[in-house]
Amino acid sequence: MNRFGYSRAGDVAGAVRERAANGAAAFIAGGTNLVDLMKENVARPERLIDVTRLPLRGIEEREGGLRLGALATNAEVAYDERVRARYPLLSSAILAGASPQLRNAATTGGNLLQRTRCYYFYDTATPCNKREPGSGCPAREGVNRIHAILGTSEHCIAVHPSDMCVAMAALDATVRVTGEGGERAIPFAEFHRLPGDTPEIDTNLGRDELVTAVDLPAESFPTHYTYLKLRDRLSYAFALVSVAVAMELDGGTIREARLALGGVAHKPWRDREAEALLRGQAPSPELFARVSDATLRDARGFGGNDFKIGLARQAIRRALSQAAAGTPQSQTDKRVQ
Repeated sequence: MNRFGYSRAGDVAGAVRERAANGAAAFIAGGTNLVDLMKENVARPERLIDVTRLPLRGIEEREGGLRLGALATNAEVAYDERVRARYPLLSSAILAGASPQLRNAATTGGNLLQRTRCYYFYDTATPCNKREPGSGCPAREGVNRIHAILGTSEHCIAVHPSDMCVAMAALDATVRVTGEGGERAIPFAEFHRLPGDTPEIDTNLGRDELVTAVDLPAESFPTHYTYLKLRDRLSYAFALVSVAVAMELDGGTIREARLALGGVAHKPWRDREAEALLRGQAPSPELFARVSDATLRDARGFGGNDFKIGLARQAIRRALSQAAAGTPQSQTDKRVQ
């Protein structure tokens, strides 16, 4: 770990100014990912700007939905009665991730910004385009069991590790940020990036911008939803494939449907064309198979992760069935229902 300076921000404007003045500074809150990166010398900020005292922790009603403060912990969000009643998909996804101790420390804003757990990214003795642009991506020909099957590029096949973000993608959340240029709102689908030619850039957040809140829309899907997470062990493991589904049924017909995948791409993955196949249709195994195939039509494995394509296909079908039946995957008994 490198030597670094430290300061505690007194207000949002001051935090933004300090970050803008020092390109090698980093914001820190729970630190559940950043501190690990610093210990491994993957991240080497010259200065840490502590934002934990800023007034960004609350969860409040906003325009028919909820606004989650960036400093609200994962545990606070998951167990908030309004979230559990109106956005159970989000609560379920958060409870599927990490451990209770980490959820007590990790923040909403930090979860959005956590970085990949790619082996090569964490190993500073190996090349990695995310860590050192232009050095190469050994995962493409190397050990790539956990890597992406959608949205990859020749420069990177890493995946985004968050569970929370997969649910937020399905819910069409909005990320609110503040920078020297003022405040702006970023639709969740536009917040994270695919690797393309610049895999070192994970999000469309400006260099000086601070995440201040996440807005959940009024449409909440409280009944027909599920978060299905498939992993190597049932506790404290990142997803090989995860599926967030939110549905609204009108009689025996699907009126609205959202489908987001985790563990398969550099960002939470949504295919709106595949989602559209569900609307106006009656739930059925045949329909869910068509949607699964459509979602994965461009999937590509790299040898060690070829199995993910079949795994994702079955996971999508199962998750759609769970949501349609109103029998969401339990995060207490994690065995697939």
